[in-house]
Amino acid sequence: MSTAPRDLLRQMFDAAIAAAQPALCVPANLPDPPKGRLVVIGAGKASAAMARAVEEHWPGELSGLVVTRYAYAVPCRRIEIVEAAHPVPDAAGLAAAERIRALVSGLGADDLVLCLISGGGSALLALPLDGVTLADKQAVNRALLASGATIAEMNCVRRHLSAVKGGRLAAACAPARVLTLLLSDVPGDNPMDIASGPTVGDPTGCADALAILRRYGITVPPAVRDVLESGRGESVKPDDPRLAGCETRLIATPQMALEAAAAVGREAGYPVHILSDRIEGEARDVGRVLGGLALQVADRAQPFTAPCILLSGGETTVTVRGSGRGGRNVEFLLSLAIALDGHPAIHAIAGDTDGVDGQEEIAGAIITPDTLARAWSLGLKPRDSLADNDGHGFFEALGDGVVTGPTLTNVNDFRAILIGAPDRRM
Repeated sequence: MSTAPRDLLRQMFDAAIAAAQPALCVPANLPDPPKGRLVVIGAGKASAAMARAVEEHWPGELSGLVVTRYAYAVPCRRIEIVEAAHPVPDAAGLAAAERIRALVSGLGADDLVLCLISGGGSALLALPLDGVTLADKQAVNRALLASGATIAEMNCVRRHLSAVKGGRLAAACAPARVLTLLLSDVPGDNPMDIASGPTVGDPTGCADALAILRRYGITVPPAVRDVLESGRGESVKPDDPRLAGCETRLIATPQMALEAAAAVGREAGYPVHILSDRIEGEARDVGRVLGGLALQVADRAQPFTAPCILLSGGETTVTVRGSGRGGRNVEFLLSLAIALDGHPAIHAIAGDTDGVDGQEEIAGAIITPDTLARAWSLGLKPRDSLADNDGHGFFEALGDGVVTGPTLTNVNDFRAILIGAPDRRM
């Protein structure tokens, strides 16, 4: 256990990101060449890197178009890469979705569509149903992001307002076969929730989307309500014959990333416990709960004995009520730091594996036993920062933010709590 806790936590986070790199997980999942054409399409923060992996390992002809987040493009020769906005869609994403749908229209039964989907695709592949405008979609997205709704709930609403999500893109490909390679960024790895399932049948309905809007008190534009109440937003169902030639493969998941990080921790001499890859809920609540668990380990040797490392993944939410910038990982960490109250043996890291926490170009942050003391010395009030949803401002002031830049992948959030030996003061 010679590696400093801060350094080890960062090494584990980097290992989680590395395990989900498209260059590692795409090649083994490529299909056999079809009799006809291979057309590559895709959307998400990892889609450009996935496209490059396809190009580097595909033996024959191909063409295509994928859309990724601004600054996440990588050079490709035969697959066009375009960039658009995330998490709120923009005109570039709408234009890309229109072009992708046109690209797969008119294909034959001997053709194959290789669809590269990763987290972020919901915003990047933005093509509203007739009657719904881009401005309408933007307003709904902003309201959902600030509401505290889970990713599954947000994507249910999105599927019923889109001309490409909820299986509609796969339906447009028929009669061509469709193979979708998925990098999961959602708790439970449900394909219909990854980028809102553009090539996957959707068992939910417009009534479900309306119920979610009511649940969170979200007021939507009249055109949106009309699409949902009239049933015009109904998605493509799993038994639709147009989906008969569709296959999906999960090629990277949050669990794989956690296991890669666990190997690094064990190599450093720590027992590592993976708590779950699908923790959801308000970020501050998760911080309090995991803080209580870490203290029980540190002071009571239950349910694990220190030293050890606790890992978890999933996607928490932030209901933004203050004037801060949100960010679920920094909000989790700020709540965790308050719960730990400067315990001398506990360090932690949390970050989004895509390199962006909320809407900030910061992946997350690290907390140490002196986090609160350093904050107080700067005049910061941790509880006030938490109440204001200002985790980013808090950790920026301390210089404890974790900045990765574009990681070119996305397998959701990563959290690690390192608990030292009972008699160890770190």
